[in-house]
Amino acid sequence: MEYKKTDRSALQTRKKKKAVKGNYQEAVTVKRILIAVAILFLFFMLVLPLILIITEALKKGLSTYISAVTEEYTVKALKLTLMATFTAVISNTIFGLIAAWCITKFKFKGRQLLTTFIDLPFSISPVIAGLIFVLTYGRNGLFYGFLQRVDMKIVFALPGIFLATIFVTFPFVAREIIPLMEAQGNDEEVAAASMGAKGFTIFLRITLPNIKWGLLYGIILCTARAMGEFGAVSVVSGHIRGKTNTLPLHIEILYSEYQFMAAFAVSSVLVILAVILLILRNLVEWRAKKNR
Repeated sequence: MEYKKTDRSALQTRKKKKAVKGNYQEAVTVKRILIAVAILFLFFMLVLPLILIITEALKKGLSTYISAVTEEYTVKALKLTLMATFTAVISNTIFGLIAAWCITKFKFKGRQLLTTFIDLPFSISPVIAGLIFVLTYGRNGLFYGFLQRVDMKIVFALPGIFLATIFVTFPFVAREIIPLMEAQGNDEEVAAASMGAKGFTIFLRITLPNIKWGLLYGIILCTARAMGEFGAVSVVSGHIRGKTNTLPLHIEILYSEYQFMAAFAVSSVLVILAVILLILRNLVEWRAKKNR
């Protein structure tokens, strides 16, 4: 009788081990399939198109490539893209810090509404954002009469491009630092204030060190988005070659004029800038994890 009980217990143990081994093998198989699907998706959707762009750009030789990327209108478009990106990053960094400070450090009516408005550019098509600026500052727009009196032009001019770029990129910095500042709480700031520290000193010595990696991450994302912006800028720019064309608009014009090699060459410049930003983003992520 005792022998039968021992034998049954050993049998159950073997069955459990077999079931655990089967579950483990199934989990490993699922893991390998998911990794393979993710790699294949990224390869066909991201890596392969980037390789093809670089290949097409260099198809007619390095000298032709250099000639395309140093052409007068390309250089002007690159300068305008960098100017618009710089303006958007500076504006959105200042706005993001102020908005995040207000939302996380103070309680006031409309706080949730302000948070919702910050997310608005994520849900609005960039083309619609461009049309908003045309309806506001363009001919027959709300401020057109005032702009005429002060001899200022926004739509189909540089201010319109800067405003459109700022609009589509302004959530990136705020959205990165709001969760960090909420997690940080107010205790350290209150303690510093009770010891006589001023507001700006509290921000520099306590708040900024805690959010610096999130802030840098937001700035990098904002930069990447601003450099590649097409829809809103396309509506307000007027497509004036050499004056209001950013790099994405210049690429679109080259492609529509069947200058494929030049279009791919100029595209490769944006690809290289994007890769540099990607490397910077990964470095910031690595440093942020290391400092936790």
